[in-house]
Parts: sequence; C-alpha cells; structure tokens
Amino acid sequence: MSDGLESRGDFDAVIIRTDYGDDQAWRGVRAALTRHETHLHFVDDPAWAGATVDDVLTATRDAEDLSVVFLADHTTMHSGAQALLAVTTLTREDCADDDDYAALTESGRDFRTTPAAVPDIHANLTIGNLAFEEYAAWARESSDGVYRSA
Repeated sequence: MSDGLESRGDFDAVIIRTDYGDDQAWRGVRAALTRHETHLHFVDDPAWAGATVDDVLTATRDAEDLSVVFLADHTTMHSGAQALLAVTTLTREDCADDDDYAALTESGRDFRTTPAAVPDIHANLTIGNLAFEEYAAWARESSDGVYRSA
C-alpha cells in the first residue's frame, strides 16, 4: 500500500481513512474536520481498508516531520463524537533514551479525539508546545476517553 503522503504539505495534519463501510459517515467526519481552518491531508484510498495501527506506522515510518496521524476507523465512523484515533508515529529511535520513550508512551501510543481538537493537537505537537503524552493523558482522564479541546 502506498503511504498516500507524497503530496502532503509540511504542516498538514494527516487523516487516514481505514474504514470503508459507510461513505455517509465519512462525509460527516470530513465535514467536521474541514469546519476548522487548518491544513489537512486526507488519505482516502481503499487500499487502507482495515489497516491496523501497526500497518499505518509501518507505512508512514519514513515520512519526515510527522509525529502524529489521525485514523478515521470503524469507531470514528460509528461514534457520536466522530472520535478519530490519534497515533504517535514516534518510535524508540526518535527518543533520546528509554526513559523518554517510556514517558512518551506512558498513557499509550494512541488516544481518541474529536475532529474539532485535531488542529489544536497537530499545531501544538508540530511546534513542540505540548507533547503527545499530555494529550493522551487528558484523553484517558476524560469520562469517555476522548480528548476535546478547550
């Protein structure tokens, strides 16, 4: 499967569709994402159907300046919040040492977030203002496990 990132802009948030069972739900997710002025790159190719987090990480491992991807998976398409799965693309090799990697993944290597929060997460991770583990912890602390921007 092609990674679909060839035409991605340097500052684009990457949204990868992995569920192809409901085109209407996908249109709703896209509409929710595009309501917010941000740079988005959609990977919408049926070759990604059913892709797991590990599949996505393998396919995107060589992408430069990409620390997070947002997956529109089965849960996204069928949840009222349209909660995307935010996944860190950073590996142990990207971290200074084992302690840094342990801190990065302490709350997991992924978390759920609303479409409205994608610009906040992507911008803050891109400029290093906040770290992935902070967002993951906030998501885990919420009653439904979904991060929502303030």
